[in-house]
Amino acid sequence: MRRVIAIAVAGASLGGCSSMSWDMFKSAPPTVQVRLESNPPGADATTSVGGGCKTPCSVSVPAPDAPFTVAFALPKYQPASVPVNVIKTPGDFTTPASVTTDPNPVFAELQPAVPSKPVKKKPHRPKTPKPAAAPADAAPPAAGTPFPDPNAGKR
Repeated sequence: MRRVIAIAVAGASLGGCSSMSWDMFKSAPPTVQVRLESNPPGADATTSVGGGCKTPCSVSVPAPDAPFTVAFALPKYQPASVPVNVIKTPGDFTTPASVTTDPNPVFAELQPAVPSKPVKKKPHRPKTPKPAAAPADAAPPAAGTPFPDPNAGKR
């Protein structure tokens, strides 16, 4: 009975080894160190592939297969975005593969935000309607009106 248990335990442990893959021998995906700078310093810089910091700083990002962008934001300044190209150099038997970025350092010149001018509203003044011109052949006002005839005496 003891032999059966020992064989079962050994078989289970070997079964666990057989599920082991070659992934453990693969190297981790390459990362690239990117320096981020801005003028003025202190901007929040965020990469489109993850990672960010407050400038000036360095951030390590996974090396993407395509270009990525770095967005810079600072209060009272217009946001800026800088495209970054990824350059992969394949390795051979004597040299390892390398990944670099262009530009490095990534630099953004932030422009001051234009303050929005408050819209001045003119006070609303209702327009007074102009009196309609009386036709020349109009009848004189009735005798019982409380207003005097402005044309009296000019006729």
